[in-house]
Amino acid sequence: MEDRTDLRYAPRLGLALGGGGALGAAHVGVLQVLHERGIRPELVVGTSAGSVIGAAYAAGMDPYELEEMVLRAQWGDFGTFSFMPGLGLLDTDGLRRTIDEVAGGDLLIEDLPIRFAAVATDLATGSAVLLSEGSLADAMSASIAVPGLFRPQRLAGHLLVDGGVVQNLPLPAAFEIGASDVIGVRLAAEWDALPRYRTGTQVHELEIDSHVTMVRPQIGQRSQWVARDLPGLIQLGREAAERELAHYAVVEPRPVDEAGAAAARAAADEIRSASSSPLSTVRDDLRARADEVRERAEALIGNEAAGAVALLRRRDRRDSATSSD
Repeated sequence: MEDRTDLRYAPRLGLALGGGGALGAAHVGVLQVLHERGIRPELVVGTSAGSVIGAAYAAGMDPYELEEMVLRAQWGDFGTFSFMPGLGLLDTDGLRRTIDEVAGGDLLIEDLPIRFAAVATDLATGSAVLLSEGSLADAMSASIAVPGLFRPQRLAGHLLVDGGVVQNLPLPAAFEIGASDVIGVRLAAEWDALPRYRTGTQVHELEIDSHVTMVRPQIGQRSQWVARDLPGLIQLGREAAERELAHYAVVEPRPVDEAGAAAARAAADEIRSASSSPLSTVRDDLRARADEVRERAEALIGNEAAGAVALLRRRDRRDSATSSD
């Protein structure tokens, strides 16, 4: 670590929070450790679940209040079952209601106290789209739009789906918006199943860059589609950050809650030991279901990308004809 920048004094420190569904709870533990060690990112970029946690942090939410919010969260706080035909089972009305309740209404990204951007994927071009201004709810809705689960979002001329398709760990995006050094938090691997969307090599090359500090919670085979054991996931995030940042002194100690901390450690131990426990059969079933969701998502992306290109081209021609008239 001797050749690395002291993150407390990095001229433009960025934080890149990766996607991972319910595993995003681990990001909260990382944020708490950063706070306790006096490390203050000046910009935050999030993909999918990372965009939800990152937006709350960039809006100024205390990391311990954020923990309380995450522990109360349910899937209905993010998605609402839709009876209308479309490319997903859920819409993001639940997420918008959650933002209204927490922030008192939708916010503009450019008005947040910490610079923020969310990563989404353009179905037409297969490229990452960095959403760094405009409606915070729109940006988060696009970034979490897992194909087959959430409906694609039409925004600023793009048909957008989950940013994890092309950049599940948004290190490139963090440098793109001006970070000098980046703390990256990886919860899950890059998708990389479809050749057109593969970006894993680029992201992995950045992971070993001297200007990147990686935090990797030891989540093992924990399914990202099951919202349980959240205190354990937060604890695993804390432990990973404490390992990586052990050489930084604690300047703001964690609020004392011995009973809660002990329960979180026990939950983290349970997650770690799940692969060797009698629950392994249940775990394998959950993994299979997660794989089914991902395979369905990849199929939808492959099938719909060409249609998205044709749709946008038709609209552009129509708009061009209207303008010439």
